[in-house]
Amino acid sequence: MAAALPSVRPPLRFVLCGAVDDGKSTLLGRLLRDCRQVFADQMRKVEEDSRRWGTRGDQADLALLVDGLRDEREQGITIDVAYRTFETARRRFVVADAPGHEQYTRNMATGASNADLAVVLADARKGVLPQTARHTRIAAMFGIRHVVLAVNKMDLVLWDRSTFEAIADGYRSLARDAGVEKLQVIPVSALTGDNLTRRRESTQWYSGPTLLEHLETVDVESSIDGESFRMPVQYVNRPNSDFRGYSGRIRAGRVSVGDRVRISPSGTETVVGSIVVWQGTRERAERGDSVTLTLANEVNVTRGDVIAEAFDPPGVTDQFQANLIWMSDRPLVVGRSYLLKIHSREVTATVTRIRYRLDVSRGSMLAGTTLNLNDLGTVNIATNRPITYAPFDRYPGLGSFIMIDPTNNETAGAGTINFALRRASNLRWQDFHVTREARQELKLQRARCLWLTGLSASGKSTIADLLEKRLHAEGHHTYLLDGDNIRHGLNRDLGFTEVDRVENIRRVAEVARLMVDAGLIVIVSFISPFQSEREFARGLFEPGDFSEIFVDASIETCAARDPKGLYARAMRGEIGNFTGIDSPYEKPGNPDLHLDTEKLGPEECAELILRRLL
Repeated sequence: MAAALPSVRPPLRFVLCGAVDDGKSTLLGRLLRDCRQVFADQMRKVEEDSRRWGTRGDQADLALLVDGLRDEREQGITIDVAYRTFETARRRFVVADAPGHEQYTRNMATGASNADLAVVLADARKGVLPQTARHTRIAAMFGIRHVVLAVNKMDLVLWDRSTFEAIADGYRSLARDAGVEKLQVIPVSALTGDNLTRRRESTQWYSGPTLLEHLETVDVESSIDGESFRMPVQYVNRPNSDFRGYSGRIRAGRVSVGDRVRISPSGTETVVGSIVVWQGTRERAERGDSVTLTLANEVNVTRGDVIAEAFDPPGVTDQFQANLIWMSDRPLVVGRSYLLKIHSREVTATVTRIRYRLDVSRGSMLAGTTLNLNDLGTVNIATNRPITYAPFDRYPGLGSFIMIDPTNNETAGAGTINFALRRASNLRWQDFHVTREARQELKLQRARCLWLTGLSASGKSTIADLLEKRLHAEGHHTYLLDGDNIRHGLNRDLGFTEVDRVENIRRVAEVARLMVDAGLIVIVSFISPFQSEREFARGLFEPGDFSEIFVDASIETCAARDPKGLYARAMRGEIGNFTGIDSPYEKPGNPDLHLDTEKLGPEECAELILRRLL
């Protein structure tokens, strides 16, 4: 393999994407081979594998150079994001070969989030497909403004000009609607290399660059002039009592020793004392540098704070509008709690409203109450405490985030912030002189929430009633919130869909929190089938003020008891979304108390709660 000359342009990171079977891996394999980035023994291995897994007969299947997983080779599709680097005399490249199958759209989003340019493939025989449109919109959502549409397999349509131009015209409309600023359309054949690494001279109607020429010369650098300094704190560096520094990567702008900075979200201002790097110290640093800053004053700075220019600080908000791609098999539910990670800050967040779901083919806005796997939408999000942010189109490093399902730590979604919802900033918590501590002192008790969860007919209401009678007899001030009773009033507008169940628990949890603030011992008896909502409820209370009590009985036992006849009706199909029948119940993984009502009577259960939790 011949050594490449030093690159003369900044490295280019691009993502290679498109629908399944459009030829992405073959195109990348051809690029690697024609740019002499493949060793002889690698080619021999590809030729050997081609006879076993290839699709080209006796010819080497170049897709196998990058389809490394066994499942990919056997199925002929890319599953994982395959990162490759290669270099020519003019530039160095880092390419992400993203999967084309709709099932792996989340992997494509991962590749797009770190790219400067997208090469989108379209099969000349099929044109622009829904997955082509989805990948284009995801690329634009993650700030990619330079796109190449490579109309591949032109050899299979005999390099027909009208076929190419029809695909190009249709895609240009899509690209404009998606927000793509720079578009280059190139007819190619990944199989033969025509217009990929060498010009097809016989195609007189196309006079543009080859794909490699375009990649070597395209300028994707955005000027950093005018960008203000921003650095999220990733680590508080305290090796000894004489040194305290704040480590992170500068996401925007530049900083010098002596600059005045502001710590967000607290708003504290101070001066940069020194800039420390592994080689020593510097007088200045700029975007992309990883540094440790020391400050002139002792101020409170923690991981997730942002150190920024004092005269142009970033925004702080707890509600914002965002574009979101949903990556989980479990649908997004409005009101459900997720973990939101933005730069180095992690907070609890809920989607408060789905403004619309995007039709990826037409770009039209569709009404919807949820987002499913691979859906794109625009949503409103609220966080449990303020975050430092910036609109993604101005500062990508402060405007992108992921959402994590707290029940399984799965990355459920990824998004970009459009703007803060300013009306949220007008709200302030009003402090009063009579506090919770004063109220519970007057009642001679410690206020808290006892949350009973379990299937219908497991015994929750019976145990809750006995427990409140015991507490009342002992002179305690209590209140019992029961699922059926609450649905007659506060929650009478809610049904039993997953969305309504989430909202049902959210309202009850907020009411319970207010009652604990009033100094009461609150007993909550709700099925509350989803772990995420029970964790949301726990998160509203101070540590030690919330106890999850699992009232456990098998579905068979509950159906046999069936005091209201609900199981029989659900099994006959007369009641839909019934927990345990056609709607799931997620058992608590680590409850504060586990009551097996197949072995224990209601009185014994109430006694256990009194003895262990009060």
